[in-house]
Amino acid sequence: MSDYNHGYARSIPADRADMSVDAGLRSFMLGVYNKVALGLVVSAVLAYITGQFPPVRDLLYVQTARGWGMTTLGMVVAFAPLAVILFGMFAMKNASPKSSGVFYWTIVALIGAGLGGITLVYTGASIFQTFLITATAFGGLSLFGYTTKKDLTGFGSFLLVGLIGLIIASVVNIFMQNSMMQFIISVLGVFIFAGLIAYDTQRLKMQYYDLGGDQAAMGVATNYGALSLYINFINLFQFLLQLFGDRR
Repeated sequence: MSDYNHGYARSIPADRADMSVDAGLRSFMLGVYNKVALGLVVSAVLAYITGQFPPVRDLLYVQTARGWGMTTLGMVVAFAPLAVILFGMFAMKNASPKSSGVFYWTIVALIGAGLGGITLVYTGASIFQTFLITATAFGGLSLFGYTTKKDLTGFGSFLLVGLIGLIIASVVNIFMQNSMMQFIISVLGVFIFAGLIAYDTQRLKMQYYDLGGDQAAMGVATNYGALSLYINFINLFQFLLQLFGDRR
């Protein structure tokens, strides 16, 4: 999987590939976007079920004097996507279109199931409005990444370093529970994942040329590309919700 998540075709610089007239590229990217869109729909349905359907909700969440908390099963579901991704990094280096597809939909389902908690914390109107804002931002940022002739490789490397720092800070703040630190993390998270959307879009289109028409490889790249953009979208949505969402 790492082969599809880092780096793209350096044989065709971003400022020389004519992306606007390549029907094959448009078809490839459309396949990626369709999977992202369908993944978001699946996630929304699962989030509603796990957050608003009492028989399922009560398996994952428990109401306390301080609000909603997670049960043991809820914590397993919440951390399962990370475990699956780490497993895939080592076990799926030579993935097929089918196995990478299963990998993508497994992560989508697990993330969707783990998002039920936001329906307990934030109002429905706030979630909907933030989703629309995220979708609009995603479209603009991805369009920029697709059309720009500036090579974003260096920018992407900077963002990946920032992402590591963001993860470390988030883990530390789980124990510190500092509201100011959480605000800073949310702001940085918005900028980092906004940048990653543009970077990953350019990486994918350059990767398309590098694959040279290999249909099996493009099938795998479509699944991993959709996963990258899906994760960027979900994280951008969550950080925006933390900043601007109305709590119940």
